[in-house]
Amino acid sequence: MSEAVRVVIVEDDTWLAEHYMRVLRRSGYEVYHAPHALAAIDVIDQVVPDVIVLDVLLTGTTALALLHELQSHEDLANIPVILATNLADQIALDDVASYGVRRIVDKASMQPEDIAIAVRSVAKP
Repeated sequence: MSEAVRVVIVEDDTWLAEHYMRVLRRSGYEVYHAPHALAAIDVIDQVVPDVIVLDVLLTGTTALALLHELQSHEDLANIPVILATNLADQIALDDVASYGVRRIVDKASMQPEDIAIAVRSVAKP
């Protein structure tokens, strides 16, 4: 049996993070949570995820700072990132692709399974 795809969710909304975790675990993913960017760095260093689901508007350090940090490490720079944000209509994928962002999911209009569909679309088999 192949090893489960590891996903780190960086989300400061506890309810939403738990929802993402339930959906992704039900889809067979190994899921970890970090409530903010500083905690995310520790979690990412420990588990080296296959995919990162990242909220843009985080408490404290911004998602952009985390994206910069990831790009500064050769072993982390190629991890696909999915932005899950209420600002989806204000962010162009072309503008953030150089940071490893592969998908942008609009929190305001997403359906329950959309997060699993997004992860499946960027995770390497």
